[in-house]
Amino acid sequence: MITELENALVKNRANFHPVVDFDPAAEKLFQFDFTDANTGLSKETIADTNLFSEYVKQQLKNQDAKYGIGGYKENRKLYRRSGMFDGEEARSLHLGVDVWGPAGTPIYAALGGMVHSFAYNDNFGDYGATIVLLHQLETVAFHTLYGHLSLADISKLSEGAYITRGEVIGHFGAPAENGNWPPHLHFQIIYDMQEKKGDYPGVCKLSESDSYLTNCPDADLILNMMKYLH
Repeated sequence: MITELENALVKNRANFHPVVDFDPAAEKLFQFDFTDANTGLSKETIADTNLFSEYVKQQLKNQDAKYGIGGYKENRKLYRRSGMFDGEEARSLHLGVDVWGPAGTPIYAALGGMVHSFAYNDNFGDYGATIVLLHQLETVAFHTLYGHLSLADISKLSEGAYITRGEVIGHFGAPAENGNWPPHLHFQIIYDMQEKKGDYPGVCKLSESDSYLTNCPDADLILNMMKYLH
């Protein structure tokens, strides 16, 4: 079922500002596979942030790609690296789209909005520095979450501040400030924040996928980048 939010996003898709600098005529994307099907990525590499960062960097170099991308609805093995995803049923289904690239890469607001909340989620495997924006599109209010940022990006923010379309709102954070991940942006669309602030699950249990995927439609409806994969 297509939701009212998804309809509004599709109708306005051509109006969103690029979230990262990318020239599809001259630059390439590479689609990462972080499922069990990727036998070239060992659990030892995933567990070690330095090794994992080198793996991502080398893959992009080998593919001559500016960014790695992907991950919406991907059932990932990555989260076995952190106890925060454990439980009677582990969380493994990714709810956003990741864009992997160098630390310091600037991130732009896709559309105007208000700072809903921000936080430093400082657990191993968490978001690190995180910003959530609130938007109004046609008759629909919704949120975008930008995770794994640099600490400097949230140091002077205030809730309720207005962010303009195309404004630099963050940068890919280094592992020490982004939750101990290879540098990347986790970008997620969220309809209902469910009273959460500065944080919202970016990974869910498979048994809860229907409700979470309805609340978090494909972030590429705003990113508009997956079409450039070759």
